[in-house]
Amino acid sequence: MAKTPTPFRPLKISVLTVSDTRTIAEDTSGDALITLLTEAGHTLTERKIVKDDIYQMRAAVSNWIASEDTHVVLITGGTGFYSRDSTPEAMMPLFDKNIEGFGELFRQISYQEIGTSTIQSRALAGLANQTLVFCLPGSTGACKTAWNGILKEQLDASHRPCNFVTLLLGPYQPEPYQPEQE
Repeated sequence: MAKTPTPFRPLKISVLTVSDTRTIAEDTSGDALITLLTEAGHTLTERKIVKDDIYQMRAAVSNWIASEDTHVVLITGGTGFYSRDSTPEAMMPLFDKNIEGFGELFRQISYQEIGTSTIQSRALAGLANQTLVFCLPGSTGACKTAWNGILKEQLDASHRPCNFVTLLLGPYQPEPYQPEQE
């Protein structure tokens, strides 16, 4: 007997841009993530820009992971090797579990686009207080690569054989049949 397909279930997603120089008007990476997540049917719960400062990042993300209003946090920026890049160091202590395959798969997909330069990406992800946190490079192209190559499917309940939605929202419970009343 074939399984009944699981319908799409929208998630509440917050977007954090890590930058010492960008403003909302200049944040093309944040804009791209917001466009992609809303086009996919998810809801943007909040957007912030913080400086590349470990404690400002942790404060913003800690508020989101403590809230029931956020299922997923997308962070763009601060994942490189420059002296100010500190997103991995800021987020790793918050993770209850690391999602090892995310960074590995991101670099594999990215290699097709930018070659060996992908080795300088420290993209990573984890689960913190039942909230998924994905740390992406700051370039708009890298954000699109991560969304289209990984996140779009993994944040979609209908993707098989597995996805993260059940982890966040629990198993899908169809509405009980209610016959129409005249």
